[in-house]
Amino acid sequence: MDDEKPVLEQMTDAMSSAADATKEAAKTAVKKVRKAAKRIAKKVTPKKKAAKKAKKAGKKSSAKKSAKKSAKKAVKKVAKKKKKAKKSKR
Repeated sequence: MDDEKPVLEQMTDAMSSAADATKEAAKTAVKKVRKAAKRIAKKVTPKKKAAKKAKKAGKKSSAKKSAKKSAKKAVKKVAKKKKKAKKSKR
């Protein structure tokens, strides 16, 4: 501590320098975190794209399956109607 400067001024300088150091440390930490997050995002995003493609493929196949099921149901309904018509004719 300087004996020439008043104690209040010395404390003010110390606090401002500590605040500046903390601010700089926070900035560097944020930069590091952002870089790490970008790296992780690059690793993760291809997997998400592949998952989306798989979902789309699944949706297409399920649509095809539902179309087939509805067609089968329609055929069954027609067959039932024909049987009822034959019975009613007898």
